[in-house]
Amino acid sequence: MAPRDLKGNSRSSLGKEGEDLAQQYLKQKGYKLIERNYQSPLGEIDIIAREGKTLAFVEVKIRRSPAFGPAKYAVGPRKQRKLSRVALSYLNHHGLNNVPARFDVVAIDVLQGKAEIELITNAFDLQY
Repeated sequence: MAPRDLKGNSRSSLGKEGEDLAQQYLKQKGYKLIERNYQSPLGEIDIIAREGKTLAFVEVKIRRSPAFGPAKYAVGPRKQRKLSRVALSYLNHHGLNNVPARFDVVAIDVLQGKAEIELITNAFDLQY
C-alpha cells in the first residue's frame, strides 16, 4: 500500500492512528469489521473482522523506528498465547466454535513520517 502521513506523536495517539489505518486497509481488502478493541478479562484484540466466512482476529503493530526491527516481527510467542486465549474466549462466549478463524497481523512501519502497511494473513497458529 502507498505510504500515508501520520500525525501521532504520543504512543497512544500513534496506536490509535495505526488501528484507524489498519481498519481502513482491511475494509479495502474486503474485510467486514465486527469489533474493535475487544476487551475481556484475558486481554484485548485490536480488531475482529470477517473475511468471507472466516473470522479474523487481527493484531495491529506499528513502529516509528527500525531500531527493534520491522513491525511484522513484533508479535512474539507470549503475545500469540495471549491472543489465542482471548480469541478462544470470544468464540466460546459468542457460540462460534464451528466458525473458521485465523490470526492476522497488520504491520505498519513509519519511515520519515509515512506509514507502510503490510497484511500478514494466517500470521500464526493457535497457541496454548
